[in-house]
Order: sequence, then structure tokens, then C-alpha cells
Amino acid sequence: VRLQACGGGLVQAGDSLRLSCAASGVTFSTYTTAWFRQAPGKEREFVAVISWSGLSIVYTDSVKGRFTISKDNAKNTMYLQMNSLKPEDTAVYYCAVPKAGRVVAITAGQYDYWGKGTLVTVSS
Repeated sequence: VRLQACGGGLVQAGDSLRLSCAASGVTFSTYTTAWFRQAPGKEREFVAVISWSGLSIVYTDSVKGRFTISKDNAKNTMYLQMNSLKPEDTAVYYCAVPKAGRVVAITAGQYDYWGKGTLVTVSS
């Protein structure tokens, strides 16, 4: 399984970014997929998850109303649209997939496959 996240960059507070995560070796139409992030000096934290069916979506409270997770099964790609970015959103963002493909989890320990991450920096 290979996950490749991209789309990060340096933006100002209030700007938007869209992250993408392309996969090989796993089919997003049958696997839950999630975004996590890790800020400097902090533990990796859950951001958002979308179930294999796309019918179940969960966000961490701090991004609700600002971030939108989605996926395109035809392209086997997942997205994270991030609007109204804040300096506290600065982190390396990772996409992840669990071996137990259909579990909808918000803890990092339940995910087995991780992309290398893409850095998002939001300046004030």
C-alpha cells in the first residue's frame, strides 16, 4: 500500500488549501480513509475520516465548518478542503488507511498505512 499526500504549502490566515491523497495497493471505495496532522512538538491528532461508503464522515471539533473531507473513487484519491485556515492548523498532514478496511476510527493506532505527509504552514 502506498499513500501519497500533496497540496500543502505556506498560506496566510483565512486562506484555503486543498490536500490530496492518492493511493495504490488499496481501493478507496472499500476502505475507510482519514486525515491526521502533527504540529511541531505535539502528538499526531485526528482531523477527519470518511467511511468506505462515503456515508459516514467525522471531523475533529476544531475543524468543523471549515474543513471538508471527500474522495473520488474513480481516481482513488481522497481530499481535504481546508478553508478559513488558522495559524493553529499549521502541521504536517497525513492520510491514513486501516488494515481493517471498513472500520471508522479516530485514533491513530487503528490505522496501519500512512502517507509521508504534506506540510501546511499558516501565517498570522
